[in-house]
Amino acid sequence: MRGAGSSAGKPIALNYRHAFHAGNFADLVKHAALLRLLDALGPGPLTVIDTHAGRGLYDLAGPEARKSGEAEAGIVRLMAHRDAPAVFGPLVRAVSALNAGGAVRRYPGSPWLIAEHLPPTGRYLACELRKEEHDALRSALRGRANVETLCADGYAAAVQRCPPKGRVLLLIDPPFEKADDYDRVIEALEGARARNPQVQALVWLPLKDLETFDAFLRDLEDVVDAPMRVAEARVRPLADPMKMNGCALVLMNGPDLSADLAAICGWVAEELGEEGAARVYALASASDP
Repeated sequence: MRGAGSSAGKPIALNYRHAFHAGNFADLVKHAALLRLLDALGPGPLTVIDTHAGRGLYDLAGPEARKSGEAEAGIVRLMAHRDAPAVFGPLVRAVSALNAGGAVRRYPGSPWLIAEHLPPTGRYLACELRKEEHDALRSALRGRANVETLCADGYAAAVQRCPPKGRVLLLIDPPFEKADDYDRVIEALEGARARNPQVQALVWLPLKDLETFDAFLRDLEDVVDAPMRVAEARVRPLADPMKMNGCALVLMNGPDLSADLAAICGWVAEELGEEGAARVYALASASDP
């Protein structure tokens, strides 16, 4: 497998601490889609493995969030909007409940949202490699039934802890601080599918430059033999690879959520972007002619 972005050398890594970015436009895309997917999967036994869980809850009144201002341009605007698509409803309600209906001071990360919406017979494994972040994550999820936190490499855990049978959902949301993150995403998907061919996955990626993203998708098509759908939300043209100009989701083996993903990405691109654009499309798999 060639390295993602190899035609232009190593992809540019992001300097990423999520406390600066919690509640930004990319979180709105990821979390609205995640909640819609969990709802579509319905009740019944389900194992969710989160490879890069973070701390679970974020203080939007903290110095990091105040310095970036990204939450003000993201979740705060969504909460104040009265005509956002209905698919944002579960996220809006989750944030409202967490803040007792008042000003938005706390924002739920994926672990909080998953734990709140996990089926009674479900299990959730939240992986976080950084000890400080894992300590905060463990504290945020303490007392939750069928929830386990693991201070370990989430890519490896996605393969090692993937049940060989039953329904499994992988959430792969790396910080993309390392140049090999793109390759490791594909390796984790390939390894998990080798253990359980029915595994489903939701992968989040930044959109910086088109060449890096397209190279990743080509590598994914070469390796993964499963139905895949891509949703892009571009908040500005992909002209400066040093900026996160948008984000994308890849849904593997999942239900067809095209209309909902289009509504999510379209609203974010139009309402929160400058010259923004959105699209949702199917991706060929390794077995396609």
